[in-house]
Amino acid sequence: MPDMKKAQTSLGKLRDEIDKVDLDIIRLLNKRADLAIDVAAVKRKAKLKFHSPEREREVLEKVSSCNKGPFPNDALKFIFREIISASLSLEEPLKVAYLGPEGTFTHLAALRHFGSSAGYLPVQSIRAVFDAVESDKANYGLVPIENSNEGIVSYTLDMFMDNELKISAEVLLEVTHHLLSLSGDIKKVKKIYSHPQALAQCKRWIETNMPGVPVLEATSTAKAAELAAKHADSAAIASELSARLYDLKFIEKRIEDNKHNMTRFLVISREFPKRTKKDKTSIMFSLQHKPGSLYDSLTPFEKAGINLTKIESRPSRRKAWEYIFFVDLEGHIDDEKVKKAIDKVKKSCLFLKHLGSYPSHERPDSD
Repeated sequence: MPDMKKAQTSLGKLRDEIDKVDLDIIRLLNKRADLAIDVAAVKRKAKLKFHSPEREREVLEKVSSCNKGPFPNDALKFIFREIISASLSLEEPLKVAYLGPEGTFTHLAALRHFGSSAGYLPVQSIRAVFDAVESDKANYGLVPIENSNEGIVSYTLDMFMDNELKISAEVLLEVTHHLLSLSGDIKKVKKIYSHPQALAQCKRWIETNMPGVPVLEATSTAKAAELAAKHADSAAIASELSARLYDLKFIEKRIEDNKHNMTRFLVISREFPKRTKKDKTSIMFSLQHKPGSLYDSLTPFEKAGINLTKIESRPSRRKAWEYIFFVDLEGHIDDEKVKKAIDKVKKSCLFLKHLGSYPSHERPDSD
């Protein structure tokens, strides 16, 4: 019994210390918020833009490099992204258009990149995302570009052909599917809703664990969650965000057949950011239809020692058998060797367009 009392006394003292630290955190967050308001006043007077991606990256990099304690680095970066997002909302809330509806993986990627305090505009198509940014209804747009299992999102590439918006960032998101319902009881499920792509990615799990249960297609995983929230005998295959938005319970987590399913998203805006320590550049170009033309056009990159991370081709839609090539390469357009190589490539092209230079997102498996 004395040991129990001693432990309770120690716990009480430690919890008192934690409470004091929590109060200090609140005080410092409000002090930071006051400074953010002062920053906004200076920017407004000088007519400077409110959002600075470079400053945001600088803060997050400093957080990573200065963290010497036991608190997980990824968690700390997530917290600071939310702090930055909330601070920006005190200056002037960012407006972000994304391929909706709410609860989709694109919505989740937007939240991961911009934080929950940004103003979000869900739209019905990839074209509508581009239109929202181009018409100044949104500061940024977020669209899917490729999935590690399903490949490239062709329509996103097509939009860059006739659009002058730039790629200003990329977001990599691990796609995890969960089986959700109102009750969380698998025995009560009489039908399952989801988007065709999600159903295909969970096919083996469904066949093994829920044979004979009807599977119905929905326009999105978020719509599937909405339907499951209306019918007690239904389940949805959807994201964790959908579970929160529609107040659904988890029947089973991570039911995707491939546990290494990643989707890459692009952030589009009217300008691209300044050079960082690790950048990626995207270009598109068209070539004459003759043997060796692609090889010849890519040779300057090989000679300059520039790594190409992706090459995709699409019909140009302007002329039969004419193709547009999309290339991602390591480096920034302001890097001397990148600029020189692209200038040489341009000489062998019918046309070449710089789509953007932006920070390269570290892949999760590189940690």
